[in-house]
Amino acid sequence: MAFLTKERTKERFSLLLLDLEEYYFEQHTTYLVTSSSAKIRKVRGSFKICSRSVIFDPDDLSEPILKIPLRDCKLIRFKEKESNPFYEPKPSSISIQCEQVIYIKENCIISPYRNERGTKTVHFQLEVWQKTEDVVQTLHQLHRASCLEKLGDQTAMITANLQSRLARSSFDKLCFQSVAEKPYMECAVEMVLPLVSNPGHVCITDDILYFQPLNGYPEQVIQIKLHKVRRIYKRRHGLRPLGLEVFCSENDFCSDIYLKFYNTADRDEMYYYIATFMDNHITEHTAESYMLQWQRGHLSNYQYLLHLNNLADRSCNDLSQYPVFPWVIGDYTSTQLDLTNPVTFRDLSKPVGALNKERLDRLLCRFTGMPEPRFMYGSHYSSPGYVLFYLVRVAPEHMLCLQNGRFDHADRMFNSVGETWKNCLEGATDFKELIPEFYGDDPSFLRNQLNLDLGRRQNGSYVGDVSLPPWASDAKDFLEKHKMALESPYVSEHLHEWIDLVFGFKQKGSEAVTANNVFHPLTYEGGVDCDSIKDADQRVAMLTQILEFGQTPTQLFTTPHPQRITPRLQQSVPRGPSLTSPISDLAPGSLNEDSSFEDLTEESRKLAWSNMGRLTPACRHKIHKEAVTAIAVTRDGASIFTTSQDSTLKMFSKELKDFQRSISFSNMALSSCLMLAEAQMVVCSSWDNNVYFYSIPYGRRQDTLMGHDDAVSEVCWSDNKLYTASWDSTVKVWQCDPHALCARKRSHFELLAELEHDSGVNAISLSTSGSLLVSGCKDGAVTIWDTTTYSTLQQVDCHLGTVHRASFSPDSLHVLSVGADSCMKVTDVHTGMLISSVRAEEELRCFCWDGNSVLCGGQSGDLLLWDLMSNTVTCRMAAHSGAVTAIWMNELSGTVVTGGEDRQVIYWNMNS
Repeated sequence: MAFLTKERTKERFSLLLLDLEEYYFEQHTTYLVTSSSAKIRKVRGSFKICSRSVIFDPDDLSEPILKIPLRDCKLIRFKEKESNPFYEPKPSSISIQCEQVIYIKENCIISPYRNERGTKTVHFQLEVWQKTEDVVQTLHQLHRASCLEKLGDQTAMITANLQSRLARSSFDKLCFQSVAEKPYMECAVEMVLPLVSNPGHVCITDDILYFQPLNGYPEQVIQIKLHKVRRIYKRRHGLRPLGLEVFCSENDFCSDIYLKFYNTADRDEMYYYIATFMDNHITEHTAESYMLQWQRGHLSNYQYLLHLNNLADRSCNDLSQYPVFPWVIGDYTSTQLDLTNPVTFRDLSKPVGALNKERLDRLLCRFTGMPEPRFMYGSHYSSPGYVLFYLVRVAPEHMLCLQNGRFDHADRMFNSVGETWKNCLEGATDFKELIPEFYGDDPSFLRNQLNLDLGRRQNGSYVGDVSLPPWASDAKDFLEKHKMALESPYVSEHLHEWIDLVFGFKQKGSEAVTANNVFHPLTYEGGVDCDSIKDADQRVAMLTQILEFGQTPTQLFTTPHPQRITPRLQQSVPRGPSLTSPISDLAPGSLNEDSSFEDLTEESRKLAWSNMGRLTPACRHKIHKEAVTAIAVTRDGASIFTTSQDSTLKMFSKELKDFQRSISFSNMALSSCLMLAEAQMVVCSSWDNNVYFYSIPYGRRQDTLMGHDDAVSEVCWSDNKLYTASWDSTVKVWQCDPHALCARKRSHFELLAELEHDSGVNAISLSTSGSLLVSGCKDGAVTIWDTTTYSTLQQVDCHLGTVHRASFSPDSLHVLSVGADSCMKVTDVHTGMLISSVRAEEELRCFCWDGNSVLCGGQSGDLLLWDLMSNTVTCRMAAHSGAVTAIWMNELSGTVVTGGEDRQVIYWNMNS
């Protein structure tokens, strides 16, 4: 349960007994002195001085906690010690005359507070009575602040008092766990908890992060070992960039500590210092990297939503920015839950407020006639009140804190899941979404296990456990089925639509208006600059309103979010009868040469890639005079063809371990090669603007295609169509018969299309079915084309410099590209969104990939195996003495062939 994971302690006092935005400063052991019938009674306890009240917490648990608001105090007096020789001396004491006393946890029961109004005098005697006069002076100062007319003046005076206390104190170095620890940084901060903040000092050493509360509550010092830190996030707190949240776990959404700094520079310095301890064993994730993991099934829908909430400043320690989850089920009346029926589910493409057309029409009518700034919904989908509406049974003290010591009216409580859903559909001002607990493992928030008296409804029934839908046998069964619904195929295929509304491009602007997703301007990040409001009263009131109203998450995506890859979507990817194979899509310079790979199974691919880190060189040969540019291999693997900048095409025999042929078409470099028609023809592109066709049986050049005005950089083939890319800024599509090419007569090449680009095209690749083409240019742009209409589907400015290589994933849903900027980027085919970007330590020149892992050839000459899910290099293998410039792979046989600037060709075996 989010912020309730720690066991309840026997101590009754809690910071939740304070008012919102109130601080707990200090405590003294004290006696509450009462007298009746000439009999004096003393009750021992803790006298706690807070910024707006004093609280007396008796040691005797049968006695109630007393809270006296300072604004209700008429007189706070110091009574001097009496030294009468005839009577027992009386120590000095504190006398407080007030108009209200609040009684809390009477009979040790969590229940609404009891307010006793009327003039009353309360006497306290400090156990160390010599401090009494100092305590009274402190109370006088805080009393003056509480009685100021303007709220802004009150806040300023209390803040000054707090800063003075922090300046006069410092972190106690005696709390270090070792004398060898070296302190790096210390500053004043506040530890943030739901609804409350606790001021103190943070100190970080070369081993441990310490926080020491100013008041010593709940313990003298809190410590976190730096080597245990797994994630850190910068946070907005109170609309300002002052928060830092530290996690020692990878997947929990409850952090180990949330700190609010008093200036951004201190926060950032602490963040980067902690990050230095994480570099050795953790990678900082972005929304895009999590998106790729989610799309490919490495993250569940639940995990992905938690990560997005974290990245969007949502924290379980900040109820105004609590993690938000969607309603996914729309059926709470059936006896059976049918997760195969789309009617069972809520429409995830619409916000809650737009699910009911009649209500939406009324809201739009009001929106149309509203002056600027306009909004459709006057309440938010997530706020502190909504969070505690769901969690009141496990967080009753938080609810009492938020609502001034009272529970909500019994009929407005969270009584029934079905009723709540119905009200969200029909209520005039109810547009709330859900919280992560609805998809967790702990059903306690649905049960009244604390036996709380939450009131009596109008129908006479008492508020107890939450009423569940007929299809749930109990609370645990409800959560199980709710989780199944969240991970169901229907939700997996539509969750991206809800992400667009809450975290994505439909959150703001014209897209939000079109999607009927416009909330009050104050809820959006940057909607108001509180620091620019000069009037302190208005500034405090505005900030309070924003925090209580709820805040829209930080926008993570500005383009449409890609859909998740589900089995149904994978099956819908066309795999037409062509010479293109999954291998050809992965292998630079060897596209479409071997149709036998068409039947490659997913199992064999997984097996090959699971052993990719075990590649060992079987043999290496230096057969060229300059850098190798491309590799093609015959179906039986007996012969390897390579092209080079030395202008030659060479045929190498694996069995004879020697090259058998060397062919030169011109004095210009050859840039790529591929094999056609049952290994009868090799097609080579050249920097002399031509494409050459070499017949293997006849051992001679069969034909020449002169179709470009500059160097031809790469060629690929599918369905009797030849695609040629050139530095003249075009990709040309030619119709040609492969059997005619193999005959002795010259072929006819019919130009079908000319695809224009803004700069020279350096790389092209076809999808598995041949229905999509990707091109990479010298200006860094990556363009995805529909080869049936020759129209542009997506154009993305991916790289800062030339794109060396671009290729589709086997399922044709993503494109991977590498460039001269040393970056490796993944682009979603359907949306054009850049969903992963990582900067390598060196320039990457070529690669093969399976959608999850990438085998790259680097500038250093090494082969690097990248895990795209974590953006880390999992294996590095020494290969060439110069940059790796070409790579070919056969996943079925577990072989890899590489070529490099060192003029070598290396044949690799995969050891299983």
